Amino acid sequence: KVKGTSMVDALIDDGDIILLQQAEAVEDGEMVAIWLESEAETTLKKIYHAPGRIRLQPANQQMKPLYYDPHDVKVQGKVVGVIRKAQK
Repeated sequence: KVKGTSMVDALIDDGDIILLQQAEAVEDGEMVAIWLESEAETTLKKIYHAPGRIRLQPANQQMKPLYYDPHDVKVQGKVVGVIRKAQK
């Protein structure tokens, strides 16, 4: 279940449920769930690999990208679907 609004421009909002496909290797630009060792939390972002660091890009124009050491980032899976509750 998603907490937060970092991916609203990708039509994923707070309270949505994401479906993940387990993956250890992912391509640049894929939307993935990432375990951040240093922060002991999972985040949902688009991933980009660069020499010596990983860029995690929110899909929200109000937020800036996050940069991490590759050893701090553990891919949990890539997003393959979203379930959203109907609005009342």
